[in-house]
Amino acid sequence: MLQDDGGGSAFAPLVVLELAPDTKEEAVAWLLSRIRDPQHSGGVELRPPLTPPPPKTNPNVFLVGASRRRLLSGAEDLGLFKEYSDGSMRGFTCANKLNFQGFTGDGDDFLSVAECQYIVKHELDTLRAKEETHVPGHSQAKLYPGKSIVRRLQSKGILVQMFPLHEKEELKRLSFSWYKKVKLAFQPLDDIRHYYGEGLGLYFGFLEYFTLALVPMALVGLPYYLFDWEDYDKYVVFAAFNLVWCTIILELWKQFSASLAFRWGTLSRKRAFEEPRPGFHGVLGFNPVTGREEPVYPAAKRHVRIYLVSVPFVLLCLYLSLHVMMIYFQMEGWALTLHDQDPTFWTGVLVFVPSVIYAVVIEIMNLIYRYAAEFLTEWENHRLESSYQNHLVLKVLVFNFFNCFASLFYIAFVMQDMVLLRQSLATLLITSQILNQVMEAFLPYWLQRRRNKKMIRRVQKRRTLGEQELPLEEQVRLEADMSTYLGTFDDYLELFLLFGYVSLFSCVYPLAAVLVVLNNVTEVYSDAFKMCHVFKRPFSDPAANIGVWQLAFEAMSVIAVVTNCALIGMSPQVKAYFPESDTQLILWTVAIEHFLLAVKFILTFLIPDVPKHIRIKLARLEFESLEALKRKLTALNASFLCKLIFIKLTSRLLCCGLVI
Repeated sequence: MLQDDGGGSAFAPLVVLELAPDTKEEAVAWLLSRIRDPQHSGGVELRPPLTPPPPKTNPNVFLVGASRRRLLSGAEDLGLFKEYSDGSMRGFTCANKLNFQGFTGDGDDFLSVAECQYIVKHELDTLRAKEETHVPGHSQAKLYPGKSIVRRLQSKGILVQMFPLHEKEELKRLSFSWYKKVKLAFQPLDDIRHYYGEGLGLYFGFLEYFTLALVPMALVGLPYYLFDWEDYDKYVVFAAFNLVWCTIILELWKQFSASLAFRWGTLSRKRAFEEPRPGFHGVLGFNPVTGREEPVYPAAKRHVRIYLVSVPFVLLCLYLSLHVMMIYFQMEGWALTLHDQDPTFWTGVLVFVPSVIYAVVIEIMNLIYRYAAEFLTEWENHRLESSYQNHLVLKVLVFNFFNCFASLFYIAFVMQDMVLLRQSLATLLITSQILNQVMEAFLPYWLQRRRNKKMIRRVQKRRTLGEQELPLEEQVRLEADMSTYLGTFDDYLELFLLFGYVSLFSCVYPLAAVLVVLNNVTEVYSDAFKMCHVFKRPFSDPAANIGVWQLAFEAMSVIAVVTNCALIGMSPQVKAYFPESDTQLILWTVAIEHFLLAVKFILTFLIPDVPKHIRIKLARLEFESLEALKRKLTALNASFLCKLIFIKLTSRLLCCGLVI
């Protein structure tokens, strides 16, 4: 895919830009000329338009790439970390490029394709307006000096999509080692990171870690489930095991995550200055940090929207969820009454129907609420993408937690019916897993096949006629019609809910861990398949951890401590020690729960987030950087002193000459 860019430097088409079909010609010409601007204007080199497509397709599709020289300078600007000659990870600099491992010749294969695409995207995002007041030919699309052009085009619907191209040969190799052969082995996390970036690499690393962490619980739970099937009173030991398990695994994950991030060079990388979101709007003002003109929106106005609209809406949704839950219990009671009056096979089946219906309703409510939460969070008009994501995650987590677990809490601590709790947990868990597999893998694949039916037939025909390579133009059209991967939000949310099912109430249904392990194994293969064949390739995300989801899982682990302690306090074995006083039982349960929470927080401080050997390496790199800076300053000072002495001597000699 490499071509010559006219200056003797190899040029690779990396990113696809698709403008709206009705985009004015002057707007297209203006954007292309701005992208071709020199480096000081933030431009990248643009490949000529694709071969003119048929009349029914969009003609405004362009490929963007950059020369090796431009990509290397972009890597330095972004502070990408690469492996140094001594094996450490250091920020790349063009002046020191020969000291980095893998840099040979002009650095042809030094940067991965994912890194090159990320650099091109960053350059496009930082392409800023100058004196333009609006996009040529689109007077409604106003521009402000210093405002990101690409983000403005996205918010106005002129730029339909921007996505990186798949690397066909590398994707084939990754697919084969990732999911095409069933094997008992770890995922190729380094290959995943190399192709998709650190964000997805960390997600699949967490999915693998979570699955392995569930194995001990599954090994304990399976015989516990088989031999104590009808003895619901003997869940104290398993609940105590839950307490230790949910605390330890999250702390150990921090260390494993830090090891991955250090190996990939993102642990000590500085976060880039965040630009405003494409959808952010407001009156024109000045950014106090950059000094550039950009929209400004009062924080007080945003807080009014959050606390007077969003919060009441979330509370209303929680009330509706509670109302649906009470309807479910009425249906459950009606089914149990029928079964008690006339116990037959069909009435026995009918007992499980309300739980199945409720599980489906929960998934539907979660989906509807998700759209409402996205609309509200967008309406709140957050300036930064990170702030938008944090508010969206908080809204979705609160509702999903209440919607999925409220009925289980009610059965466990109000009804205190452990048989019904086990039945409800099993039904909710199994139904949600089946629905998630259908919604996440099979449905997107089916929709993608429908949208691309003609193109897929053409691809299959080419392969059957001689395994000819698919032309670049057809590859772009095929990928442009694929579904867009919306990030790891839904994937982490699913793992969060599964973690809740396992850590909160699995002591009364020990088979839950076994079911989640099986689900996660299939999840690895279905996620790998959809990433390779269903979705467009996402841009690399240089993440150092799993972000706000770490806090979400830790909050769930705290709730798990409280829940399991309460279940232990309700068990007949523990109640037997307090036959006359329920108050003493409650006080002892609360005291033990507070003690375990204290131990949990102590463990959080005792187990470091970053392993010791990595902290030593980071400290050594920081020390070496300071020493290098001192030597540079010393050399500069010596050079300046020599120049000053030379100037003084010259001036004195001149003065002497003038006197003579």
